[in-house]
Amino acid sequence: MAKAHLLENKIAIVTGGGAGIGYSVASEFAKEGAKVVIGELRPEKGKISAAEISKATGTEVLCVPSDVSKEEDVLNLVAKSIEKFGRIDILVNNAAKILQKPVIEMSTQEYESIMRNNSTSVVMCCREVAKQMIKQGNGGKIVNFSSIHAMISEPNCSAYTAAKGAIEAFSRTLATELAQYKINVNCIEPGATYSELTTPMYTKSVVNALFKRVPMKEIAKPEWIARGVVFLASDDSRYMTGEVLVMDGGYRMDGSLPDAAYWEE
Repeated sequence: MAKAHLLENKIAIVTGGGAGIGYSVASEFAKEGAKVVIGELRPEKGKISAAEISKATGTEVLCVPSDVSKEEDVLNLVAKSIEKFGRIDILVNNAAKILQKPVIEMSTQEYESIMRNNSTSVVMCCREVAKQMIKQGNGGKIVNFSSIHAMISEPNCSAYTAAKGAIEAFSRTLATELAQYKINVNCIEPGATYSELTTPMYTKSVVNALFKRVPMKEIAKPEWIARGVVFLASDDSRYMTGEVLVMDGGYRMDGSLPDAAYWEE
């Protein structure tokens, strides 16, 4: 007997789906039977990725060029998805940018840019997709990408961490508001993960430091995180809403002191 697909005939939007974790999410969704709309800032990158996933899975994948920090692009992304597939069952807010700069050197404009790209974009996408899901009357799944840095300090990343913290707070409230419509809203918190955005940051010294801190002593592959998103987007998580799924190899929970001994002989 053929294995049942977890997302058979579902229609999913994945922002930032042209590369990195977003690409892996779109790919895993397609493998599980979903038709996928990739929202991607870089049109050519998005089209190539959509074609690759479609060829590999035999599933329809549409790319809609989108800068989700712009309201008109969010509206267009939702409209094009409905025009193509007739409905939206799943939304994954993955698109994000990183700024590394001390607070005392960061301009207000830089801070607001990160907040708009990483947090306001999530609010706009959720709002517009929720309207459509309510109209459809069949419930839905919203998965918002947070980060372990919503809960732990990362020096020189104040705007990024603030945006991720805002996403989690917003998602809890949205989950409460949408529960009556059987729309689940959850977050996923990846830890260190290889992606187009982060791989250049993982220098030898960073990897060595991470392996002292992360109990599982691995940096995640994007597809590992994508499987967690599949769970949150499927009926397997039907009774889960307003929660955060942490996938970090134990990074956030570990309070040990590497190379230290409490009792010296």
